[in-house]
Amino acid sequence: MSIPSQLKYTTSHEWVKAESDGTVTVGITQHAQELLGDMVFVELPKVGRKLNQKEECAVVESVKAAADVYSPLAGEVVAANSELESAPEKINQDPYTAWLFKLKLSNVADLDNLLDAKAYAQVLENEAH
Repeated sequence: MSIPSQLKYTTSHEWVKAESDGTVTVGITQHAQELLGDMVFVELPKVGRKLNQKEECAVVESVKAAADVYSPLAGEVVAANSELESAPEKINQDPYTAWLFKLKLSNVADLDNLLDAKAYAQVLENEAH
């Protein structure tokens, strides 16, 4: 399973990529999309929405189930990947390029509290047992 080392992760299976402009890009991990199966619908947060850390902010729906997506950090939504609304299957094709939304963080230091690839791999291993 792919767990890119340059990303940060949450225990609820979101990935976070720090961007050079100080924003972060958020998506769901390969593990999450494999559990869900074929994506059929994505509901994204509106641009301008202020999110708290761990707040439900999006929904991904597959043929098997719907799952809430939680904001990994507090901040304001500055972009949403509207391409996914008409092509949710892009998440299945590559969950690490099919981002959901971008955040301008309330506190950039909070990034340090997320999991690195090694710690996320440990979370997956623990879930498997």
